[in-house]
Amino acid sequence: MTIHYCAICKIFSFLSFIIIITLCQPAFSQQVKKKHRHKKAPAANSAAPAFKFKTIIIDPGHGGKDPGAHGAWSKEKNVTLTIAKKLRAALNEQMPSLNTVMTRTTDEFIELHRRDAIASEHKGNLFISIHCNASPEKVSTERGVLLLVYGYHRASEQFEALRENASIFIEKDYKTKYNGYGENSAINTIVLSNFQQKYRKECIHFADLVNHEFKKEDGRHSLGVKEQGVLVLQQSAMPAVLIETGFINNPKDEAYLNSAEGQSEIVQSIIRALKKYRESFEQNR
Repeated sequence: MTIHYCAICKIFSFLSFIIIITLCQPAFSQQVKKKHRHKKAPAANSAAPAFKFKTIIIDPGHGGKDPGAHGAWSKEKNVTLTIAKKLRAALNEQMPSLNTVMTRTTDEFIELHRRDAIASEHKGNLFISIHCNASPEKVSTERGVLLLVYGYHRASEQFEALRENASIFIEKDYKTKYNGYGENSAINTIVLSNFQQKYRKECIHFADLVNHEFKKEDGRHSLGVKEQGVLVLQQSAMPAVLIETGFINNPKDEAYLNSAEGQSEIVQSIIRALKKYRESFEQNR
């Protein structure tokens, strides 16, 4: 009888333990949930850092054995280098938060693909190529500025592009480096399609801003913004604009392009446009 009584007591104790655990489990689970609910989530560190517009690539056209266009007494390669250096100095003073990188700082020949490589190596946000325009005749009657962004149109609409791209014929193995150039091939269509998807809108926006400053503030005659197949713009992995600052074979434009006043006006117009571009660029990011 004693044995049976002890067994019954053990069974009763075990059942009581099970009942207590069962009854307490909801309360325990609720406490665990509350504990996890009130536990602060760690600060989100996965958010991508804010994009910063910080590096400008300044590309003085031509150089060295490639003089570019000629005026009566000056060469494009020298004018573009002088303006580019003044632009860099003014940017360092007026927009010190920006990094400025020049594709050349001396009278040297830099191949077109190397200019774009320099821009990519420095992670540029905008590529500004400085040039002087010229018409086929020895003394031009045309004057004014022209802004070029990359595009591919009929050969009859490519005069400036053909002149600027002529630099590649000085390079060794240019056919290999610029495969497909000058051919009516699918390569041009593919490159243009990729470029348009990424940068076309931004290129045109900046070109329009520069053109507006030239016309409004400096009173310059403008030939507008055009899309042409300029190789130095095609190969840049960023928004890129080529600025034809004036016709070097027009006597009045040549004097303007070589004057301290003219160069200062060109530089300040670019900087005003750049400030507006950066502001709109960062607002949309």
